[in-house]
Amino acid sequence: MDAATMSTNAVIHGAVRRDLDRFVEALDSFRVGDRPRAAELRTAWTNFREQLHDHHTGEHEIAWPALERVGVSRDLLATMDEEHDAMASALAAADEALAVLVRTPDMATATRAQAAVVRLREVTTTHLDHEEAEIEPVYLAHHDHPAIVGMTQEFRRQGSAAWSGRFLAWLLDGATPQQRAALDRTVPKPVRAVLVGIFGRGYRRTVAPVWTR
Repeated sequence: MDAATMSTNAVIHGAVRRDLDRFVEALDSFRVGDRPRAAELRTAWTNFREQLHDHHTGEHEIAWPALERVGVSRDLLATMDEEHDAMASALAAADEALAVLVRTPDMATATRAQAAVVRLREVTTTHLDHEEAEIEPVYLAHHDHPAIVGMTQEFRRQGSAAWSGRFLAWLLDGATPQQRAALDRTVPKPVRAVLVGIFGRGYRRTVAPVWTR
């Protein structure tokens, strides 16, 4: 999937997959008793949990009505919501497992946390694959339809500048050249540079370093 055939939605999906892989790998190499590392992972997890929750909530409230206007069936959107519910359940289970790891950073707890994140990755990947197969072509075919343009504008209005800067910093952390190019089509580089430079500092200071240690 290249920049010419990638929506912002697909860029977000790429960031979700990337972080889930990172958590699985980090928990696989977790050292018994490493409380500081557990706390670092919890910090990164908190950001990820919020990003994933905001994404699937925003889809239900903002994207689905727009997609229905361009011909996506209610039955398909209902199926997507069912997949969101399964993902939310797995997310809650993984969230609890990561919280326990901070309190009790032993091998058994790390193993349980990894299993919970692996389960979340399975459920989430299944949903993302399904959504991309069914919905991504619709976004691309109707990118200039008033319903889709309005949807994009509504998403932009939902977040403050601070939220947008952190969101973009998260998307760009490890983004491929194709994903960056796709973002360029919706968020001009000068705007992105200002938002990330000013409001993405918290992410770059607290979360991004988790994956380089």
